[in-house]
Amino acid sequence: MQTFTIRRRSNWADALELQEAAGRSTQIGNEEMSDKVRWIRSYVVQEEDGRLGTVCIYQAVDAAAIKEHARRAGLQADEIHQVVDTVIIRDDPVRAEAAA
Repeated sequence: MQTFTIRRRSNWADALELQEAAGRSTQIGNEEMSDKVRWIRSYVVQEEDGRLGTVCIYQAVDAAAIKEHARRAGLQADEIHQVVDTVIIRDDPVRAEAAA
């Protein structure tokens, strides 16, 4: 599998909408497309319009599988880019409440 980033811009009004979308995405990925797509993580960002967007890291057999997963889950996939290298300077920070 190859690694991809997916940018989803201004897709959700709030955390509840995002959580519902994450549930659909997980179900589709785990139950219907587990041999083609793996969701690794997502970074939730506040968009300029006040809505929430994401930058997602996925592994997939190809970009077409990412698009198909998004279609089935009812998600946008505004930009899909294949990752050609990873440079890790520090591990991802742990959320304060998770560390306590």
